[in-house]
Amino acid sequence: MKVKKIPMRTCVVTKEKYPKIELLRIVKTPEGEIKTDITGKLNGHGAYIKKDIEVLDKAIKTKALEHYLECSIDESVYEEIRKIINN
Repeated sequence: MKVKKIPMRTCVVTKEKYPKIELLRIVKTPEGEIKTDITGKLNGHGAYIKKDIEVLDKAIKTKALEHYLECSIDESVYEEIRKIINN
């Protein structure tokens, strides 16, 4: 029986590799919008962040997502990420 491969992605804040299912994808769309991508299929430049409040707080403090996506991120996007992590 063939073993199914688990896709691994790197968290842009902690620089650690995790299974894709444990991470949340944040996307900068071709139009320049920043969106949370729960499906993992949105078109655009994506960055992964671990689903952990401490990691999110560190991302806000160090502006890791803004640096990686090369744009400023509105506070409402961070609040949306916080809601997704808490659920």
